[in-house]
Amino acid sequence: MYPSHTILQVIIISYLAIVAHAANDLLAQLNNAGIKSYGPEDQEYASASKAFNLRYTYQPAAIAFPTSAAAVSKAVAIGASKNLNIVARSGGHSYIANGTGGKNGALVIDLSKMKNIVFNSSTKVATVETGNRLGDVALRLNRDGRGIPHGTCPYVGIGGHTSFGGFGHTSRMWGLTLDAVSALNVVLADGTAVRASRESQQDLFWAMRGAGPSFGITTSIEFNTHPVPTYAYVYHYIWQLPAEQAASAFKSFQTFAHTNIPKELSCYVYLSKGVSRGSVSFEFTGAWYGPKEQLDSVVLGFVNTMPKPNSVSVVGNGTYIDAVVQAGGMGNLDTSKPDQSQKFYAKSLTVPEGGMLSDDAMKSFMGYLGDAGTRVSQDMHWFMLVELFGGSNSKINSVAANDTSYARRDTLFTIQFYISMVNPQSAFPNGGFDFLDGAVNSIVSRMPFNWDYGAYTNYVDDRLGTNATKLYYSSHYQRLKSVKKAVDPNNVFMFPTSIQ
Repeated sequence: MYPSHTILQVIIISYLAIVAHAANDLLAQLNNAGIKSYGPEDQEYASASKAFNLRYTYQPAAIAFPTSAAAVSKAVAIGASKNLNIVARSGGHSYIANGTGGKNGALVIDLSKMKNIVFNSSTKVATVETGNRLGDVALRLNRDGRGIPHGTCPYVGIGGHTSFGGFGHTSRMWGLTLDAVSALNVVLADGTAVRASRESQQDLFWAMRGAGPSFGITTSIEFNTHPVPTYAYVYHYIWQLPAEQAASAFKSFQTFAHTNIPKELSCYVYLSKGVSRGSVSFEFTGAWYGPKEQLDSVVLGFVNTMPKPNSVSVVGNGTYIDAVVQAGGMGNLDTSKPDQSQKFYAKSLTVPEGGMLSDDAMKSFMGYLGDAGTRVSQDMHWFMLVELFGGSNSKINSVAANDTSYARRDTLFTIQFYISMVNPQSAFPNGGFDFLDGAVNSIVSRMPFNWDYGAYTNYVDDRLGTNATKLYYSSHYQRLKSVKKAVDPNNVFMFPTSIQ
């Protein structure tokens, strides 16, 4: 009789042999189909499987790099035939590494080789393949004097960004990125390709604009474009404030958001570590798409409630594309070089128009930042970004609540809570999670128990538990589940925060 440990060794070796054979068979089929792919035994695998957020180190079964929609269809059909979960990776900026599967063993369809952008000068529609980054899209469309609403980071992929919302400086004027979508070209779980629009595949079209990766892989997006504004500038007002004064400033900002501010003004409040214990760095920033000399009068309603700022700047040469560059913070929009990974954790809150923050909540929040925020370790960096989605004249909130699966159309502002390691190679401490949990709790605990706040899926958080579906999708979740059952009954497109 063989010893039990010998039997166990044989079982393990046999299992590993089966896994290795399956992986080799998968790669062989993908490569035989003309799709360049890498598996764990390939030299390129480590780089190809690296997540943007270095807190995550998943091991995909393979990473495939199709160069066409037809190749995406082949890759999906191959992966589905092997009962693999499949995920798309456009730019790979998922905060929780959904683009590398969100777990081990997924087939990653990397779209980075699909970068065509075609602009129709008659219809003003741009067809954008989903391997493009936001910087690529802005540069190409600007050549024709056009633009779409999108975020500020040039390296973010257009696919995921559009799927879950897409907020940026032009959003109060033009809407979310997904609001500019007229059609989506999608590969479904069985490998078939469809075009979803208001005229065909209507349920899929609705679901893809708010929760896209759960239903298929978008290979290209047809966008209704806008003429770029004649004027564009980025502004910054910065104060160092005691926490109590920062709470008053936040209250003034919330009040200002409900005044008749023009849609051409974008507004953010950027909060970061104060210069001393009990203080907060408070920055009022955004973009203005009007004559430079009119900016002062437009922001007067807020700035006049504040003490003299520590610094004021209005930057840019006045052109739209330069404002995109200024907002991106890189000095250019070139994404040809590899992106820089980070190690971080993020959370979010969406504050509804009808459920504004109470005075008590704002005092609690700023008090927390002035105390706990100044005690965060020097090897970590944090910020809180308050983004004005709504308010008077906002295009975002003028879209009907059920027009897309994006659920939080009543949002006044979204708060992103973010903490990262100064050195991305350092271990991420539990204190980082505790600090952000405490920041969110400093607000939520001071609001009514039935406060209908939400969260923003582009700042996805995998620590929300069973409350996640309500926070992200609200009343839309049941319809999303029905669409999922119809188009992906075997749950091929599955990742930690997918529609189940």
